Amino acid sequence: MRYTILGRSGLRVAKIALGTMTFGPGAEWSRTEAESAAVFDAYAEAGGNFIDTANMYTGGESERIVGRLVARDRERFVVATKYGNAVPGAGDANAAGMHRKSLRQSIDASLKRLALDYIDLFTVHWWDFTTPIDEVHRALDDAVSEGKILHIGLSDVPAWVVSRAQALSDLRGWAPIAAMQLEYSLVQRSIEREHLPLAKTYDIGITAWSPLAGGILTGKYTRGTPGSGGNRMDSMQLQPLDDRNRRIAEKLDAVADRLGVNSSRVALAWTIAKGIIPIVGATRPEQLRENLAALDLDLDGATMAELDAASAIDLGHPYQMVGWEMQMALGYGGMFDQLQIPGYPFPR
Repeated sequence: MRYTILGRSGLRVAKIALGTMTFGPGAEWSRTEAESAAVFDAYAEAGGNFIDTANMYTGGESERIVGRLVARDRERFVVATKYGNAVPGAGDANAAGMHRKSLRQSIDASLKRLALDYIDLFTVHWWDFTTPIDEVHRALDDAVSEGKILHIGLSDVPAWVVSRAQALSDLRGWAPIAAMQLEYSLVQRSIEREHLPLAKTYDIGITAWSPLAGGILTGKYTRGTPGSGGNRMDSMQLQPLDDRNRRIAEKLDAVADRLGVNSSRVALAWTIAKGIIPIVGATRPEQLRENLAALDLDLDGATMAELDAASAIDLGHPYQMVGWEMQMALGYGGMFDQLQIPGYPFPR
């Protein structure tokens, strides 16, 4: 296993997190506790310590299973869970949402299901666009002060919300944002426009869900045989298998063939090389071990550039404008080449 620091939290976490949406019965893609334990044991034996769950995964059963599994050596594991979505059948409008009432009851319910004294990383699961960010952040900071949670995360949230939250943290001395959880893969790179520059500016960690794009990046659809990734999103295809994504997958397959490894391994290695922690689920221990092998695959600059070019996105306004020849001449006084701006993100 290889480890990294989660943003500026100081937490040492595995470079691949274990996703536990499959833990617990109730869906086609979910598994029994015994099957889940086998996957967890394979992850732990490899040195993994970063476990991702949520209050509503398999109706709350995922948290219960995770709690029982980490109880064997609780302090070794960094347990992350999320709130904001109600457990199915809750029948209570205030059981969901970002607001303080939902947050308070969600923390207590998650602690009870997990049978833990505290949660390492507590994450807002999505943004409801109705609760003021200062209410959410203050409630999260209170939970940190109470010792119920150690660090704060934001998932599937607009970059401007994260920016405002961090500004409130700096201004009022509240606990900072430690991590963002976002969809990211070779076929979904839109967070490169706003979220990744924001994360770099404030030193916020990034975890990526669906790093194999629901199976698109496993070879499952392009090689004519089942992929080896075992990703939990396979049965909930969020990214379309359109011409663009198929071309990306085929380029990935070609790179993988050249390197003598499977496509999943290259896709995950690309994500890790971007400084992002992929959240990987599996239904069998051998699938998980194949995914963890991405940690041993170092892609060289030429290979990274090849994959970047094949999956490039339109950065849009105003980012592409910065690369215009006229803007180079006017905005930098005709001295852009001589300025050698460090970290300049939009080369011509």
